[in-house]
Amino acid sequence: MKKLLLILLTFTTVYSVNAQVNTPAPSPFSKVEQKVGLTDITLEYSRPSVKGRTVFGDLVPFGKMWRTGANKNTIITFSTDAVVDGQTLKAGSYALFTKPGEESWEVYFYSDTENWGTPGNWDDSKVAAKTTAKVSPIPFNVETFTLDINSITNNGASLEVIWEKTYIGVPFTLPTADLVQKSIDAALSGPTANDYFSAAVYYSQEGKNLEQAKTWMEKAMSMVKEPRFWQLRQQSLIYAKLGDKKSAIATAKKSLADAEAAGNADYVKMNKDSLKEWGAM
Repeated sequence: MKKLLLILLTFTTVYSVNAQVNTPAPSPFSKVEQKVGLTDITLEYSRPSVKGRTVFGDLVPFGKMWRTGANKNTIITFSTDAVVDGQTLKAGSYALFTKPGEESWEVYFYSDTENWGTPGNWDDSKVAAKTTAKVSPIPFNVETFTLDINSITNNGASLEVIWEKTYIGVPFTLPTADLVQKSIDAALSGPTANDYFSAAVYYSQEGKNLEQAKTWMEKAMSMVKEPRFWQLRQQSLIYAKLGDKKSAIATAKKSLADAEAAGNADYVKMNKDSLKEWGAM
């Protein structure tokens, strides 16, 4: 009998430790990804529901800081700089906090994103941007808390908060025109040193037109103020494949000296091995 009880107790203990019951989250997590112009914007937040309650002015009190969702603080991420109410938000992630009111909300973009709810100690120095958004009542009930990016143009959009019978929108602008101009300038200015270098290395490694590889490599080197050891290494290999050992040796020696100065043992060895192969050591 004691043995049976011991077995049952052991089974119960193991079962209790290993048992995992999955149930739906009361405020499920949501992730919204939106491209605006050339900027990637991500919203990460949890979505509580009304469930017959009065939300604003009761569940979410007026005049008090709110996490703007549930569970961990809501996070908005911009891949480029953004401007909110004349204030620049540097590319990165921000916690979104709000202070709801009957007629308007205060909206805060907070640089510390690691808070479960609102910060225990609010730090004004971490407020990257702050604005006020007017409350617009909506004529129907929105059951589940919703954040979205709408009113999209090439140069901006609006961050929207929608819940119960309340809507607010926070407009922001983006440097799309500047980004496009930089892209145009880069494209029209022709290939970069890296473009020529990559093309030359590919042709060399694939045994394609080595004279073309040499031309591209020399063009790349002419565009670099101080070529580094890994670039010189590839140039020396192209010279060697073309039978120009004099140029290959001279270039490999430069690569060796640079690699030794940088403390890169791998390139030191590779250059020494090649110099021995080419009769220079």
